[in-house]
Amino acid sequence: MKVFIPTPLRSYTRHSVVEANGTTLAEVLLDLERQFPGLRFRMVNEQDHLREHIKIFVNQRVAASLSEHIEPHDEVRVIMAISGG
Repeated sequence: MKVFIPTPLRSYTRHSVVEANGTTLAEVLLDLERQFPGLRFRMVNEQDHLREHIKIFVNQRVAASLSEHIEPHDEVRVIMAISGG
C-alpha cells in the first residue's frame, strides 16, 4: 500500500510516498521501521501509542488505534501537527 510521508519525516525515507505491507496499522509501521530505521519511533511512543502530534489517516478517516485493519489497496497518510509561535 501507499504511505504518504510528511516533510519532517522525509529525512528517513527520502521520498514523499513509500510502499509498505501489513494488515493492521501496527504491522505497517513495523514494515516501515524495517525499511527506514528510526521512523517508527518518531510516530509511536514507548507505550506503543501514537504520539500526540501524529494523526494517521487510512483513506479518508482517522485511524482509531494501531490495531486498525488495513487493506492492501488502502492509502495511509501520516499527518503531523505544527506548533510554534
